[in-house]
Amino acid sequence: MVLLHVLYEHAAGYALFRVQEMEEIGMLLPQVEESMTNIGKFSSMVKLSAFLPFRSAQSALENANAISEGVLHEDLNLFLDTNLPAKRKKVLLGVGDPKIGAAIQEELKVICQTGGVVVEVIRGIRLYFHALVKGLTAQSASKAQLGLGHSYSRAKVKFNVNRVDNMIIQSISLLDQLDKDINTFSMRVREWYGYHFPELIKIVSDNYTYCRMAKYIGNRKELSEDKLEAMEEIVMDSAKAQAVLDASRSSMGMDISPIDLINIESFSSRVISLSEYRKGLQDYLRSKMNQVAPSLSALIGEVVGARLISHAGSLTNLAKYPASTVQILGAEKALFRALKTRGNTPKYGLIFHSTFIGRAAAKNKGRISRYLANKCTIASRIDCFSEIPTPVFGDKLRAQVEERLAFYETGEAPRKNLEVMKEAQQEATEVVSEIKRKLEKKERKKKKREKRRLEALEATGEAAAPQEEETPSKKKKKRKSEGDVSENGVEEEPQEERTPAKKKKHSAPEETPTSAQKKKRKSKGLQEES
Repeated sequence: MVLLHVLYEHAAGYALFRVQEMEEIGMLLPQVEESMTNIGKFSSMVKLSAFLPFRSAQSALENANAISEGVLHEDLNLFLDTNLPAKRKKVLLGVGDPKIGAAIQEELKVICQTGGVVVEVIRGIRLYFHALVKGLTAQSASKAQLGLGHSYSRAKVKFNVNRVDNMIIQSISLLDQLDKDINTFSMRVREWYGYHFPELIKIVSDNYTYCRMAKYIGNRKELSEDKLEAMEEIVMDSAKAQAVLDASRSSMGMDISPIDLINIESFSSRVISLSEYRKGLQDYLRSKMNQVAPSLSALIGEVVGARLISHAGSLTNLAKYPASTVQILGAEKALFRALKTRGNTPKYGLIFHSTFIGRAAAKNKGRISRYLANKCTIASRIDCFSEIPTPVFGDKLRAQVEERLAFYETGEAPRKNLEVMKEAQQEATEVVSEIKRKLEKKERKKKKREKRRLEALEATGEAAAPQEEETPSKKKKKRKSEGDVSENGVEEEPQEERTPAKKKKHSAPEETPTSAQKKKRKSKGLQEES
């Protein structure tokens, strides 16, 4: 006889179900399939043996993370150890995940099964779970699943906001798109305004400067010596500004209507704003690369480094690539074409845009690209897996590439990699310790400010509490005692002298002085002694 128990992990807790005994496990499959449509038949075949609800949402999240990683959590270990039969040789435990099944089998010495009839039983349990567990409704089960799902997803996507490389991928993609769009729009402005002032195209070659000049000049017939100084500021060259002025006087362009000129100026303004936004975006990309991958930025530049990260998908993926893959990253079409035609494979991909390959001789381009790819791989791994990334290693690696270039040209032997890395390690340790000191100092200041704020709140709360506790009778007594002596210490005049009409009404017999009069005499005696 086979005794099958099935473990089901739900958002509400762990459940252990006992399936009816059979001589062979294969005989259960048709019966389970038949009873799947009827909850009565299924509940008679599969019965709840034990249920352990999670203590809190945090406990549920910890157990879910442990199951996803194939680790046996303490709660699950205790639950199974308590509720499984003592004689476990004839017990078969069905689980949904092979990883957690292997962990249970190793820890509790229980035979685990993951396929076959276990899958069908788990499917039926998932369908009728709220009915099989007493006190659990379908609504509460769905709420538990939704809450745990949100918590689990939030924990998985929680990254350090300062080290997120997704922003770099989006920024470099937008930068490339802006370059294409600005180039297309600038050519449109040149063609459009060229009907009116064709000579300006040859004088001003830069797209951004041309759009600024087209917007400023407008109608070329209105261009005069008064605008020469402003044109010099735009083109940054007095000779070019003078050439524009001379060309406007003898231009072969056609006349233009005011409405056409307004549209050209409006479109030129749009292209100028796009170009200025591109400059700001490049500054943002530079600062982001210095935060996320400072060594890679120092070695190969911010734009090329960002393109490598974008093509790989993330900095972690780039760090996992070997140097041979980084070398031809971006030249996949050429690589597969060469493999198909049995031609020469490409020597470089995106790293071709680096200045090092352009500076190398034609015969050394392949060698320097291979060496540069090797250093890029080292830099990306340092940036990815270091706690506090610094540009120290990138600067040292860049110096090594410079030395290798000099070695190819002059034959001067470069330094050994071990020496360079030792120097970099020492400098990086100093830089990291300095950064940590600054962070600790900021944290201490933040804690002090928080402590002062809390103390101020407590003080204001203590001051407000006695005022709320005072009753009307206490307030009257306080007013009487404060009315006897003024703030500057001089005794006030008795009420009998100031209000003689009320003297008879409120005065008491002289033989039995009141408590207020006793207090007055006492305070008067103290003042005379002082």
